[in-house]
Amino acid sequence: MKLAIASDHAGYELKEKMKAHLSGLGHQMEDFGTNNTDSTDYPDYAHPLASSVESGSNALGILICGSGNGVCMTANHHDGIRAALAWNSEVAALARQHNNANVLCLPARYISDEEAFSITEAYLDAQFEGGRHERRVEKIHQA
Repeated sequence: MKLAIASDHAGYELKEKMKAHLSGLGHQMEDFGTNNTDSTDYPDYAHPLASSVESGSNALGILICGSGNGVCMTANHHDGIRAALAWNSEVAALARQHNNANVLCLPARYISDEEAFSITEAYLDAQFEGGRHERRVEKIHQA
């Protein structure tokens, strides 16, 4: 699967480990930055990632910052994005199954590398269930 990934400075180290982990599982990765731990602004990376998922250039996205909240809020400003903050595998799987989330947001300061890998794998392995969830998802972007 072709995946987009990005982080701010707080998520940089986890992003680099995640890229290696997911590449090892056969996924293609497009990295939208940042490229070091220097302080940076998360919207500068979350917006281009969200645009790439929105356009279909990448199937799904993974955003990482300290709490996961900033990148999640930013990505959700894009009409075609349903970004979900997940701190365990069950929340991540449900985000795909029930909400058809197309961007996973991770809180780098609050989960271990192993937890991040498990959360991301649960997210990627899950499938949208449709059915009663479809009408709910359709209502998300109504103004």
